[in-house]
Amino acid sequence: MSHARWTMRPAPRPYPLQDVDEPNLLRDMFPYTEPPKVFFDGVDVPLDPPDELVITDTTFRDGQQARPPYTVKQIVDLYDMLHRLSGPHGVIRQSEFFLYSDKDREAVERCLERGYRYPEVTGWIRAVKSDFQLVKAMGLRETGILTSASDYHIFLKLGMTRREAYEKYLDVVRAAVEAGVRVRCHLEDLTRADINGFVVPFAQALMKLQEESGVPIKLRLCDTMGYGVPYPGATLPRGVPKLVHTLINDAGVPKQQLEWHGHNDFYKVLINGSTAWLYGCGAVNGTLLGFGERTGNTPIEGLVFEYAGLTGSLNGMDPTVITEIGEYFEREIGYPIPSMTPFLGRQFNVTAAGIHADGVIKNEEIYNIFDTARLLNRPLGVNITDKSGIAGVAFWVNQRLGLKDDEKLDKRHPGVERIFAWVEEQYTVHRRTTSISEQEMLAQAEKHLPEYFGAGARKETARV
Repeated sequence: MSHARWTMRPAPRPYPLQDVDEPNLLRDMFPYTEPPKVFFDGVDVPLDPPDELVITDTTFRDGQQARPPYTVKQIVDLYDMLHRLSGPHGVIRQSEFFLYSDKDREAVERCLERGYRYPEVTGWIRAVKSDFQLVKAMGLRETGILTSASDYHIFLKLGMTRREAYEKYLDVVRAAVEAGVRVRCHLEDLTRADINGFVVPFAQALMKLQEESGVPIKLRLCDTMGYGVPYPGATLPRGVPKLVHTLINDAGVPKQQLEWHGHNDFYKVLINGSTAWLYGCGAVNGTLLGFGERTGNTPIEGLVFEYAGLTGSLNGMDPTVITEIGEYFEREIGYPIPSMTPFLGRQFNVTAAGIHADGVIKNEEIYNIFDTARLLNRPLGVNITDKSGIAGVAFWVNQRLGLKDDEKLDKRHPGVERIFAWVEEQYTVHRRTTSISEQEMLAQAEKHLPEYFGAGARKETARV
């Protein structure tokens, strides 16, 4: 997609703020004693993707709210890897940081010292005027501020009316603009909010302030509880297509100033982010490995491949860094990545079924999602169990030796057959219930294929 440009649209009609005496908790949609409901009105809005898709990161803000905090060194190391993953065109455009503790500020200073253009270091503060001094003192050009959008938050959490919240938020944004700080308003709990009664009037007021000041104001669309759904025709406030369409066409917010921030409470975090892109949202916010409050945020590694699929290009991103990031989390941070995790888990591109292994011997594309060796520096693997069959053993041997095409050992090779017989014995005679370890397979390979794995061949095998 080409570089971003402002699209001229007809001026939207004004939406007055609908101040109410009691909170509208949308009980028909959110009964609480039952699962939330999805309603459809039969009206679809058109796909309208922005000219440029970008990814933003909140690993060091929301990503630290549901796990032990990272050390300063870990933050800097991960920030370095985000920079390399992002590539020269800055697909991962910004990274968001806390500013409140000494450790937070030291991490920001250390990352700023790197001098990277991408991802740009940005802040996050409360909707309190005094907090802007933190942003200014750190030398940051942009910060997010909390502007809760639903009556659940406005009435039940903040103890305010809609009018009071509306005025307070605008007052803080004005103060930020006057201080020379770009603002990103986080519309907390958007997918339970009164969109036409509060959100659109507030967004229109922000766009008016932007016009008066000349300072761009972004809106982060926060699906705080994961209620958003990607379905065409789903009604507000849960329908992601209508949410994005409404903020562009009714509130008048430019696409490049909209950013989706999702949570995974209902397993929709990645598809909701992709849907937001497709209907006009310029940026999707995520975290490394999807860490975040409760069920987590959109995984950055998922967004990388979603971006490539939607745009047709990685645009300079280096996805092999994703594998390095996973290794760093396990080795340096001590986080054991669940084995089935896409792109990162130990079983991600490992097959245990013999019929699958037989297929990949013929052509690995049959059972590999893409060239994982090239794109992730992770060759296709096989897990040896009683389900692997002799084809799985042959695949393990050939992969370990780096043999390709006509060099591969056939599954009818006597040494392969002897290793397979040993594997079968483990499960039929010894009643084994665990998979065969790499060390055990190496021992059997040295015994039954000494010409490839024996003492004389060990040096060459290790090199492969």
